[in-house]
Amino acid sequence: MPRVTFTSSIQRHVSCPSEMVTGKTVREALEQYFARHPQARGYVLDEQGAMRQHVVIFVNGGQIRDRAAQQDPISESAELYVMQALSGG
Repeated sequence: MPRVTFTSSIQRHVSCPSEMVTGKTVREALEQYFARHPQARGYVLDEQGAMRQHVVIFVNGGQIRDRAAQQDPISESAELYVMQALSGG
């Protein structure tokens, strides 16, 4: 089963423990995670369901490509890492 993990910088603001989920796409995995932890949704997705600008998701070390709908396919053993992107100068 895919595992969803949030970095500690997000966990400071909302409870989002690492959990195993099901799903064949990043979106399916996220939806299952958000069903258990609805408070985490607002930190990851905007009102239209797209990833927020400051959020990055990696699957097995590679950044996902579909930020708008998160339809990137995942395997049964996928590791999803949800991170807060850093910016500045």
